[in-house]
Order: sequence, then C-alpha cells, then structure tokens
Amino acid sequence: MAERFSNKLLTVNEVANILRVSNMTVYRLVKGGQIPAIRVGKNYRIKESDVNDYLNRGSQRVSGTDTGGRG
Repeated sequence: MAERFSNKLLTVNEVANILRVSNMTVYRLVKGGQIPAIRVGKNYRIKESDVNDYLNRGSQRVSGTDTGGRG
C-alpha cells in the first residue's frame, strides 16, 4: 500500500495544533512512547506519518445513529 502521508518533520507545537491539545500533552505522548520522536538538539521533531498512525490507532469508526438515548 502506498503511503498517503509524507514523512515531513513537525514541531511539538505543530503536532499539538493538529491534535488540538497542549504542547505538554504532546511531550507526555512522546515520553510515554505513544508517538515516536526524533531529538534535534533540545527539541523534538515528529514525523507526520507517526502522528497519523497515532490517530489511526486511537480512532474507532462509529456506526449507526446512536443519539445517546435522546430520541
């Protein structure tokens, strides 16, 4: 299967914006091994494809039209 996403390197801030979380949350994900990262000096860089892999692992397809019992 051809890779859909580039291996562009993203900053922690860019990843935080994509995931809509704080920079600290991204650092925790990196330190916890949930998202691989490359250390460049004092900074981290994260492959765009690794961010997409993380999202795909954590996402679940919702089926049906469950409205939470509201109708």
